[in-house]
Amino acid sequence: MLERPALQAMANIYMPENKYDRLPQAGDFERESGMEVFYLSPKPFPTGTPAFSSRQLHRESNEVFLDFAVGRGTFEFGARASIGSVMFMALFFFLFCCFTAGYVATHHGRNFFGELIYDFSNPYYWLFILFLSAMYGYFGFQAVRQVSIRPPIRFNRQRREVAFVFKKGEAPRYVPWEEVIACVSVGQTVTQYAVTPSFALMIGLRDANTGDVLWVTVPTATLGLAVSEWEAIRAYMEEGPSALPEPQPEEYEEGTVAYFNLCRQVYRTEHSYLRYLFGFLAIQFFSGWHLPCHISAWVNRRPKASFPREVLDWSQPLPPEQWAVPSEALKKQSADVRKAFAKGQNLLEYFKVPLSKPEPEVRESLPGI
Repeated sequence: MLERPALQAMANIYMPENKYDRLPQAGDFERESGMEVFYLSPKPFPTGTPAFSSRQLHRESNEVFLDFAVGRGTFEFGARASIGSVMFMALFFFLFCCFTAGYVATHHGRNFFGELIYDFSNPYYWLFILFLSAMYGYFGFQAVRQVSIRPPIRFNRQRREVAFVFKKGEAPRYVPWEEVIACVSVGQTVTQYAVTPSFALMIGLRDANTGDVLWVTVPTATLGLAVSEWEAIRAYMEEGPSALPEPQPEEYEEGTVAYFNLCRQVYRTEHSYLRYLFGFLAIQFFSGWHLPCHISAWVNRRPKASFPREVLDWSQPLPPEQWAVPSEALKKQSADVRKAFAKGQNLLEYFKVPLSKPEPEVRESLPGI
């Protein structure tokens, strides 16, 4: 589920699944194919982590509702991974042609540059690169289209419900807040650079009538950020907009040119020039430099689908006496979790989760660990 190429993760930002047979519960733990998943909901309990959104996903919020939408960083990462993959194959073919041209020039006395031009102009190489570019372009277009034709997910704290639209033209669907599925996942991603850990927040909205589940996947840099993304939503629904983190300046939002330059400055300051040259400049140059940032900005400027009239009416404020209240089961579970925090326990200990991540990394990610 997490072990997928970066572009597929971008294309599956909204990922419908049918007939979700087993309904998970908060505290459930799964391990499959090298990936570990820990469920934070249904019955969303306090996580104890600070409410924070590294991707600025809370586009609009007030006393009634919060709109949750994909941010720039997701598209910038997907575009960079796509460009980097194509450039890597082009570079690989070029180096391979250099090797074969050098071999022919050395052993058969032919002109090196003539052989290099002849080999590198091989139509099969360029057909493969064209196919790869078209494939990434198709999935990128589909991801942009999904964001453009579907309104954000709207969390209504007064009704304690979540509204979403599967496809353009379909009737909106509503999920009780306490039945929203949320989990954080830890896995590994194999790239052309290395095998790196990958983390994500996944939110599942299940239609009780059909069993369909709309999965929203939010890749994050660390496990702690994945939990904090969810905690921001949970805190809003339980405590109101005052619990949301202060918005960061838009120019330094992840996925912008300013954020890229800030990361470049930090990398240059924290590392040697040799590592800066090959660990940042070379990789970022071959993955498009500022181009992915401009692509994400273009996606962000595209007009988004508006909510149907039914959802707008559903979003109107209610008198306080009509506000929905938390269930007794949620109140009890939240109280028990807070008592465990007060006693020095953490979420993994409270739910007896055998997470196999290295101790220091996990201890920094969840409260009390």
